[in-house]
Amino acid sequence: MEVFMSDVEAFIALNRFGLGAGPGDLEIVTEDPAQWLRSQIRADAAIASRLNAFGSSSDIVKDIFEARMTSDKGLIKEVKKKYNKKFRIEVAARMQHAVQSTTPFAERMVAFWSNHFTVSRTKAVTGPILPAFEREAIRPHVFGKFDDMLQAVTGHVAMLSYLDNVVSVGKNSRLGKRRNKSMNENLAREILELHTLGVNGGYTQKDVMEFAKALTGWSFGGYRNRKNKKRRAVHGGFEFNSAIHEPGVKSILGKTYHEGGVNEAKRILTDLALHRSTANFIATKLVRHFVNDDPPPSAIRKIERVFFNSGGDLKEVSQALISLEEVWQEPLPKVKTPYEMAVSVLRAVDGTRVPPNLLAKGLTSMGHSPFNAPSPAGWPDVASHWLSPEALMRRVEWVRTISTRLPATMDPTRLLAQTVAPVASGQLRDMISGAPTTDVGIALLFASAEFQRR
Repeated sequence: MEVFMSDVEAFIALNRFGLGAGPGDLEIVTEDPAQWLRSQIRADAAIASRLNAFGSSSDIVKDIFEARMTSDKGLIKEVKKKYNKKFRIEVAARMQHAVQSTTPFAERMVAFWSNHFTVSRTKAVTGPILPAFEREAIRPHVFGKFDDMLQAVTGHVAMLSYLDNVVSVGKNSRLGKRRNKSMNENLAREILELHTLGVNGGYTQKDVMEFAKALTGWSFGGYRNRKNKKRRAVHGGFEFNSAIHEPGVKSILGKTYHEGGVNEAKRILTDLALHRSTANFIATKLVRHFVNDDPPPSAIRKIERVFFNSGGDLKEVSQALISLEEVWQEPLPKVKTPYEMAVSVLRAVDGTRVPPNLLAKGLTSMGHSPFNAPSPAGWPDVASHWLSPEALMRRVEWVRTISTRLPATMDPTRLLAQTVAPVASGQLRDMISGAPTTDVGIALLFASAEFQRR
């Protein structure tokens, strides 16, 4: 079979930038892969409206904390059960949206930034609001300004809880002077190390402590009231608590920030968002995600330049990624995460209904349960993390199970033509055409390197 470069580029666009090919996608995208991607760099109000119907994080937090203040164990258990169920429903809806999306590049960017600003269920208090965190703080900004996303993420109740800023009390604050409370530096450290400058970005421990001082007081409505039965939480959104804010001048990265209450940290966040080290750190992560586990310096420099010169304009950065020569040179340098693999399987079979519990259990068994990253660093974006012998076995087991649940009329040879044809080896074609049964042929396709990589 003759393969043209445009076919390979269509495969790259659909898999490296998108989330896998569905029926007819290769033919459509082959006409102009880059333009197909550029057309997706836009906000989609319809998607936002549909997902926001699941409810706001502030309402969820308000319900949970008001239940806790009653000390009614039955009510607390009922509310917890209610929101755990809603969490599972929204996670399933989120995945179904990724499967059906006509803008998969946008969905990949949502997933990338959600992982960059990881908030995890490993801390139970944040669990019920994690899908809302992604909807409210990540999704609206993926093609906007990095500064806006950074501000939204940092001030979100999920991040403030996950990284313990709600218990951070300035030593010289009004409350700090009366009680033996201490400052918590987790949020400040992770913003500097993981969200902006990077571990080698030029900051010191003193900068961490000064930034932590500026962040004292960043909390949410209801947290202060959770043990006070005489007061009720009015809301569950962002709230600046001046009583625990450390007063005075702060100095970070050689710049002085005068006392300014809530605006101190906001000014610092803006300066971090626009910093050259942030541009380099973000560029490196983006190139690692879209080009290679070992990101080429030439590509990093190009993306860093666009990020820095545009003031962190993620629309321009996304366009620059599409324009990278390096991204189109090799069709299979990256390994799909289990989530990416599962979504691409479902896109390949045109969204054929698969029981949600089968998806959830599969992702858990493959070590990629949604919103459950092991640390604030998020899920690793390199093949070595996902390709251990046990992990490979779990993948094969999952695709084998899925293949037995698909309609018997589904043709594995046709599936190959619709998904990996531009990069399929002769050996894979022979294996699938010679498979003893339809489900075995489909399992061989989905377990192949051509399908498991992007």
